[in-house]
Amino acid sequence: MSEMTQQIERLQRRVEKTMVRLDLATKAVQVTQLEEESMQPDFWSDNRKAQAHMQQLNALREEVTTWEQLATQLKDLQELALMLEEEPDDDMQAEVAQSIHPIEEQIEKLEFALMLSGEHDEKNAILSIHAGSGGVDAQDWAEMLLRMYLRWADQHRFRTQIYDYSEGEEAGIKSATVEIEGRFAYGYLRSEAGTHRLIRLSPFDAAHRRQTSFAKVELMPDIENTIEISIRPEDIEVDTYRSTGAGGQHVNKTDSAVRMRHVPSGIVVTCQNERSQLQNREVALKILKARLFELEQKKHDEEAARLKGEHVQADFGTQIRSVIVHPYNIAKDHRTNHETSDTTAYLAGNVDPFIHAYLQEQASGVASPAAVAED
Repeated sequence: MSEMTQQIERLQRRVEKTMVRLDLATKAVQVTQLEEESMQPDFWSDNRKAQAHMQQLNALREEVTTWEQLATQLKDLQELALMLEEEPDDDMQAEVAQSIHPIEEQIEKLEFALMLSGEHDEKNAILSIHAGSGGVDAQDWAEMLLRMYLRWADQHRFRTQIYDYSEGEEAGIKSATVEIEGRFAYGYLRSEAGTHRLIRLSPFDAAHRRQTSFAKVELMPDIENTIEISIRPEDIEVDTYRSTGAGGQHVNKTDSAVRMRHVPSGIVVTCQNERSQLQNREVALKILKARLFELEQKKHDEEAARLKGEHVQADFGTQIRSVIVHPYNIAKDHRTNHETSDTTAYLAGNVDPFIHAYLQEQASGVASPAAVAED
């Protein structure tokens, strides 16, 4: 048996083992059942329930189809490899060998995704970025982070929708909120929540001096269709105002933008990018529910940490990652110590190595909740 055939068979065993572990046979039956239910005449009578149903169906269908396609591809390659042992063909052998690597990469990626087993890891992510201390440089840094995560999402073929965008007076942004839609978007991006620090020669300083600036990243799962967060109408204050961002004819002509304040918690959310006030209200309520869920989750986590005797530092000044572009280039995560000198690629969306390092340490139980960088 050739080395190439043995390599294919090793990959087949990995795929078969994972398919058994995931119980894909049962999930395939669930897909059929969910498809049949979605064909019922009254299926869309409850829109919220129907959307949750379709999300579950699409996720299960994607999971089953992906692994079944991998198994089929490997079976076809195995047949070709065995045929080449009997009738050698250099061109065909090179083609088969070239096909193995991308399949192996896909298997490794999918196996890594199995680490994302948190309750909300499969859900869409609602990501907010806020400029911190550092003046104009901090606002510019916040915009750089937004651009980085949008590029990361595009590389993963995730859909993005900016719900709120507040420009800085001179440059950059004060804050922005974007929904990133895709399976495991929240699971991957939960490593990014916290304070991010940038050290560089300021392009906004006439003397071109070294400047340290901060931006805060908040992350919430989109739990609108899967969990009930009770919000009493009397606990909400709603203001409307004219949109200031890019948009259609409604911008600056009608009070379509919405600012929603939850009185008991003090949480304020805004949305101005939808076409109507009603749509902006719906989106704002969705974000508010996610933030209330995040607040409850933080209380739970802090209480659990307190009972374990751990120190929990939740203030804004605790940076999780630093990017330094002067006097040298480095991006470093202070929780995992993962770093890279290629800050250009990092800021262009190559965040996966940092995400993977964080998730691996979380899985092994050694990642700390946060760490302050020492300059």
